[in-house]
Order: sequence, then C-alpha cells, then structure tokens
Amino acid sequence: MDKGRSSYVAQAGMIAAVYAAATLIALLLLQGFAWGPVQFRISEAVCVLAVLTPAAVPGLTVGCIVANLIALAVNGTGALGLLDVVFGSLATFLGALWCWKMRERPKLALLGPVIANAVIVPAYLPLLLQGLGFYTIPFTTIALDGAYIPMYLFGLVATGIGEALVMYVLGLPLLTALKRFNVVKRPAEKTRSQAGGLDSKQAESR
Repeated sequence: MDKGRSSYVAQAGMIAAVYAAATLIALLLLQGFAWGPVQFRISEAVCVLAVLTPAAVPGLTVGCIVANLIALAVNGTGALGLLDVVFGSLATFLGALWCWKMRERPKLALLGPVIANAVIVPAYLPLLLQGLGFYTIPFTTIALDGAYIPMYLFGLVATGIGEALVMYVLGLPLLTALKRFNVVKRPAEKTRSQAGGLDSKQAESR
C-alpha cells in the first residue's frame, strides 16, 4: 500500500516536472504564441499522460501552477498573472481529469483539454492582454475596453484551435508511441506486477 502511494506521488512529481519544463521551453521558443491571444502551447501535448495514469491529473496541475508562476515572474504581468496561475491551472486540471475519465476512448479523451482551455482561458484573457499592453482585439481595430464578449469569442476560437492542433497533431501520435512502447505504467499496475512476481517466487520455493 505504501509502495503504491509512493509510486503514485513519484510519478505525479515527474509528470509535473516534465510539464513545467516543456511549458517554459515553449514560452522561450514561441514567445507570445505560447501565452498570448493566439496560443499554440506545444507543452500541452504532455496532457496525453492523463490517459495513461491517474497520477498525471495532480502532476499536470502542479506542473501548470509552477510554469505559470515562473512565466508570471518572467513576463512581469504582476497580479494579473495570478489569473493565469489560478484559472489556467484549473483548465489543466479539468482537462486532465476528463482525459483520465475518458481514457478508454482516446480521441474523445483528448477533447477535454481543448474544451477546458477554450472555455476558461478566454474568460480572463482580455484583462491579461491589457496588462501586457494590448489595446485592441488581435488582428482587428476593435478596442478591448467594452468589448468583452467579442474578445471572449475570439479567444474561444483561437485558443480552441491552437489547443486542438497541439492535442491531436502532436499529442495523439505521442500517446500512440507511449502506449506502443509501454513507457508509462499506472502505479497500481506496477504494484500488482510486483505482487505477482512475489507470489510466483513463493510458489517456486514451496
């Protein structure tokens, strides 16, 4: 029981580290395309891990919190950046939870992060964009002030498309590869396999 719990915590910690590192690399390489009005955060592909193990749900959530806190310090968004820390991490949690719940249907499972990010992120994006120096809806001349609904709809489409591309173009092949090579095992599976090996050894000794 303790071994299973330790394995779960260790796996969650590793996933958190991988997600946080991948997100920070994406921020450095893609700049505004990783956190701006049109988001293509390639690190979101790591969310497919939630299809393989329940430890990915807390792991991805903690990883997102860490990455967003670091991004807050780097981008200098101040208190407004906390919106991304709280609600961006909530979107990651809900998306990962959906992935685990729908794990038997992978293509449907990957829709979770797409919907969660598309619905939640644009809700605070106008405030965050203004804090970053944006005064109009991207690619238009419509002022952000008093244009919350149009900005939300823009974010819904832009964020949804970006997340869908990442999850299905990058994430789905990654999930297929991880399954094929059995890279990620559920903590409980490891415990059962170890118990099975122990039982067989005891049987042989008899």
